[in-house]
Amino acid sequence: MGALEDAWELSRSETGLAIVSTVRADGTVQSTLVNTGIVEHPAGGGPVLAFVTYGSVKLRNLRERPQLAVAFRSGWQYATVEGRALLAGPDDPQPWLDPERFRLLLREIFTAAGGTHDDWPAYDRTMIEQRRTAVLVAPTRVYSS
Repeated sequence: MGALEDAWELSRSETGLAIVSTVRADGTVQSTLVNTGIVEHPAGGGPVLAFVTYGSVKLRNLRERPQLAVAFRSGWQYATVEGRALLAGPDDPQPWLDPERFRLLLREIFTAAGGTHDDWPAYDRTMIEQRRTAVLVAPTRVYSS
């Protein structure tokens, strides 16, 4: 298992819950709680840490300053994954992302975080209505206790 997978394992029992920290325009840090999972990068390149968001503050921060840190913990053990966010969604187009691939990517991230759903078409509609964005993080640094 690699460093990314080891870090994420700390959150397995809590459906991938992690603290994501982004940088505001004034240089201060903004942190939020998200569900994460590990998926294969849709355009190749191996495993990436992924989460789905639609929060305007977090997205604005990541669009302007894509560096972020994601912290996991279990008891007193912790791990942090640092990297640059690659955004993919209706407001963040990618050359490898068409509407069908985007729909499947959101489902893949959700299930990688341990999510399940009884009505996938309703899930898909909600994701589109809320203009959700997939955040993919290829780690540049991973460290832990």
